[in-house]
Amino acid sequence: VQLVESGGGLVQPGGSLRLSCAASGFTFSSYGMRWYRQAPGKERELVAAISSADGSTAYADSVKGRFTISRDNAKNTVHLQMNSLKPEDTAVYYCNAGRLITRSNYWGQGTQVTVSS
Repeated sequence: VQLVESGGGLVQPGGSLRLSCAASGFTFSSYGMRWYRQAPGKERELVAAISSADGSTAYADSVKGRFTISRDNAKNTVHLQMNSLKPEDTAVYYCNAGRLITRSNYWGQGTQVTVSS
């Protein structure tokens, strides 16, 4: 099983980034996908989630209206489009795959996002 994130980097406040997570080794379409982030000295927090069943999405209040999660089951990828970035969005962003019925839970290695002028 592999989850490989990409797309992180340094961006100025107000800018945009698109994170991608490429999945392999499991039945991607059967898993709910999530993006988490962890800033220095803080706990890891859930940013966005997209279901396997109907593609419904959910967001943390702090990113609603700015971030969009999407998935492409044909390419086994999940994306996080991040717009209007703020310095407080600076964190390591992690891709997560979960399936309750099998109690499966997988993590990527993370990608650094830094929002600074």
